[in-house]
Amino acid sequence: MYDVVVIGAGVAGSCIARELSRYKLSVCLLDKEWDVASGTSKGNSAIVHAGYDAKPDTLQAYLNVKGNELMEQWCAELDVPFKRVGSLVLAFNDDDMYELHKLMEQGQANGVQGLRIIYKDELHAMEPYISDDAVAALYAPTAGIVCPYELTIAAAENAVVNGVDIELGQAVQSIMRESDGFEIVTTEHTIRARYVIDAAGVYADDVASMIGDNSFKITPRKGEYCILDKAKGYLAKHVIFQPPTAMGKGVLVTPTVDGNILVGPNAHDVNDKEDTATTAAGLQEIMDTARKSVPGVSERDVITSFAGLRAVSGSDFVIKASDVDNRFIIVGGICSPGLTSAPAITVMVVGLLYQAGLILDVKADFNPIRKGIPRFREMNEDERRQLIAMNPAFGRVICRCETVTEGEIIEAVNRPIPAVTLDAIKRRARAGMGRCQSGFCTPRVMEIISRERGIPVDGITKKGGRSLVLTGVLQKGDAYDDRT
Repeated sequence: MYDVVVIGAGVAGSCIARELSRYKLSVCLLDKEWDVASGTSKGNSAIVHAGYDAKPDTLQAYLNVKGNELMEQWCAELDVPFKRVGSLVLAFNDDDMYELHKLMEQGQANGVQGLRIIYKDELHAMEPYISDDAVAALYAPTAGIVCPYELTIAAAENAVVNGVDIELGQAVQSIMRESDGFEIVTTEHTIRARYVIDAAGVYADDVASMIGDNSFKITPRKGEYCILDKAKGYLAKHVIFQPPTAMGKGVLVTPTVDGNILVGPNAHDVNDKEDTATTAAGLQEIMDTARKSVPGVSERDVITSFAGLRAVSGSDFVIKASDVDNRFIIVGGICSPGLTSAPAITVMVVGLLYQAGLILDVKADFNPIRKGIPRFREMNEDERRQLIAMNPAFGRVICRCETVTEGEIIEAVNRPIPAVTLDAIKRRARAGMGRCQSGFCTPRVMEIISRERGIPVDGITKKGGRSLVLTGVLQKGDAYDDRT
């Protein structure tokens, strides 16, 4: 019997688990995927929004601004890169100027600090590569960028170190209400909990329906993205938006914390909650739209593309105790600005648990500090020499594009939540994230995983489950072995 089970190890669920680990509680974090951050949290815009876009007096508005304020502290404690680069919403004509003034008034009502409208000379001095057609912009200095999956991983690791159990690859099949809590049946276990947090992303409505709560519906909204080579990192210094539409904040051009340029997303509602396929038409749509802001964006510089699903439920987040049972806390509809809001969502959820009767006794030994994997590529020569002297594995480069060493991969494999798939290594150490997209380093990464974890090399997967990379291993004497 756990005190709390959190269903969904995305950014909201993982941050909630970390917050709950402050208290003398038994907590379990569940996810149907084989790694944390495998849903929306690995496929979004990576923006820490300032808070001018959300409608006043909504959960999105309050939690966005509060989450923005908390983000710097969270990232410092969890050793996650965060850059407060600021954002610009461009105007190209009089109608756009009207929208800028509306957004500024809205942001000021939400409590966003430092908003101002800048005009062409200042704008082009700040962003030399934007379109000459841009005549003004709403400048929000409090906006920033963060790596969404690195924040999720860091929060989940810190939760585990502070006593949270984690169960991955465990899809919830049913939830039965009992007098003292809930019985949760997964694909492999039966787990009991006094309280449940439903942070299941695009599946949050399906999970809630298991206890008879049909008070909200999730619509998956697909957004496609392109990542440009780091050689084009000069194209944008700030997060560059166009005026928002009814479907969202529109196509942006933004730097990432790792030095690439991210372009996207478009926005199309879909029926399939697993539809993360990109399309030729969709990718062309975002590139053409992005060029309105930054003409230098080119398909020739794209190193990869991906799509993510936003969990949309009406016009606001759905964060509440269920009307069916107040021990069941819903954290649903966490679309944009969900990433920004995540630290603030945790505070709200803990409050709802307290109101539902959960006793919250703070641990004396809670440790909020998590140290990340050393980033060899970011070190100076003296730091590199010192690191190699301590561990020679940091002197062997495995991923040439991103300058990722064997030492970093070994550490990723042996973290509190071990990285035992190729995608998990990518998200923690960036091996395979560069120009060649794993073309060179995959076999070497697989060898390290196999050696460190005792997994046969033909049992290693791309992302868990049945996503095997190899169909088998040739032995001496096999028909296709050229050594015979």
